[in-house]
Amino acid sequence: MIAALLLPGKAEAQFGLRGGPFGVARFAVGHMIGMSRLRHSRMAVRGGRYRSAALRSQDPRGAERGQPANPYVLRAALTAQAALSGWQGGRRPQGWWRHPDGSYGWVGPVFWPFAHDDLTNAVIFGDATSLSLYGYGDIYAAIFAPYAAAELAAYTAPQGKRARRIPSAQNVCDASDPPGFPVDRIAATVQPNELQRTALDELVNAWSEARDSIRAACPSQVPATAAERLGLMRERLEAMIKATDAIAPPLAKFTGLLDDDQKARLNALGNERRAALAAMQRKDTSKDTSKDAQASNACDPDSDPRYDEKLQRQYEQLVQQQWPAGDIATTLRLDETARARFEVLQDTTLRTMQTLSACPAEAAATPQARLTAAKARLETMLQAVNGVTDALDDFEADLSDEQKAGFEAIGPKRGA
Repeated sequence: MIAALLLPGKAEAQFGLRGGPFGVARFAVGHMIGMSRLRHSRMAVRGGRYRSAALRSQDPRGAERGQPANPYVLRAALTAQAALSGWQGGRRPQGWWRHPDGSYGWVGPVFWPFAHDDLTNAVIFGDATSLSLYGYGDIYAAIFAPYAAAELAAYTAPQGKRARRIPSAQNVCDASDPPGFPVDRIAATVQPNELQRTALDELVNAWSEARDSIRAACPSQVPATAAERLGLMRERLEAMIKATDAIAPPLAKFTGLLDDDQKARLNALGNERRAALAAMQRKDTSKDTSKDAQASNACDPDSDPRYDEKLQRQYEQLVQQQWPAGDIATTLRLDETARARFEVLQDTTLRTMQTLSACPAEAAATPQARLTAAKARLETMLQAVNGVTDALDDFEADLSDEQKAGFEAIGPKRGA
């Protein structure tokens, strides 16, 4: 029944993916929405002490009361509070467009906070979990924005008392953009000679320039339409892809100067990171034995005794993101041509579930291979966004201004 709700009747007949709509739903649940291996989203959203500490210091990797803080919990808490502070007057405990780890791909008009940090984690530490969570749900949220126009405006032109609670888009970009590159950690690990240290410095400079180029893609204006929001996604993704191209030559130069033992130690940083996160995860879950605090890998059913229960929650999230085809057709009074074009838009977007799986593949052994994998993932998402943008343009081509306005109002109404 849930799978039937996910796809409207007419779309089911035309949805030509292998396995039909039920197969697509199963694929989406098993692959598109992965569960965090640290904490369930509600733990991050409810973690007031983490949220307060992160926002006060504007440092998502800060610590509280002298104790080491879980960086993923802090990241999720930072984006959750920033994303929800402007939505529905900040009264809602969580939003439907959140990522499974409790963070948000859309924070007001900002798409992909921590973009540079996610690249660093994926390339240097072999941890592409956060990067892999971006996909269908973010594209859906671009089409059916949860924010009303006034709520979005609060992030770009804060005024009055409410401005003290709603961060500006620039502040979100700055707070989620830490220096990132672990140069001291790498230097301590490989013990570079003078020539290698020069190459490492060149890599650090390239990484800093990449961070600046990604930051430059931070929006300064309110995206009023779905087309503009998809355009923001495209700009952000293009900046990240450009950053990977800029990083590749100095990374190859630096690693090429290392001997085999140094390369092995550099590659081992990823294993150390995963071991440290696993230890932190066990510590977190030992403090809270509630169901939502029990973290495990939902990509692997055998590792999670509560896999079926988590699948049910993922189904519920998918239902929340079902396409309001009937409502749109009735409200906008679409003719047969517009209905057909809308079905193409719907099917094109739903197909991104397959191409943008949220369960990350096993990390490659070397930073260069991981950089290649990260770029490929970004290019796949950019291709998906471009395809949805083309379908949206076709759908809106013959709509009147009144119909377009009605379409834009669907998202905020559904989130009310």
